[in-house]
Amino acid sequence: MSASDKASNAAEDLKGRVTEAVGRATNDDSKVAEGKGEQASASAKKAGENIKDVFKK
Repeated sequence: MSASDKASNAAEDLKGRVTEAVGRATNDDSKVAEGKGEQASASAKKAGENIKDVFKK
C-alpha cells in the first residue's frame, strides 16, 4: 500500500468519524449513517490494499 493510499484512506475514515460525531451531536440519523458509510468504505479500501500487498510479496 502506498503512502498516498494510506493517507487517503485515513482521511476518509477521519471524515467519516467526524460526520458521525456531528450527526450524533445534532441528533441527525442520516449524518450518523453517512459517517458510518464513509468509515466502512475506507475500511474496505484498506482491506483491498492489504490483500494486494500480500500477493506482491
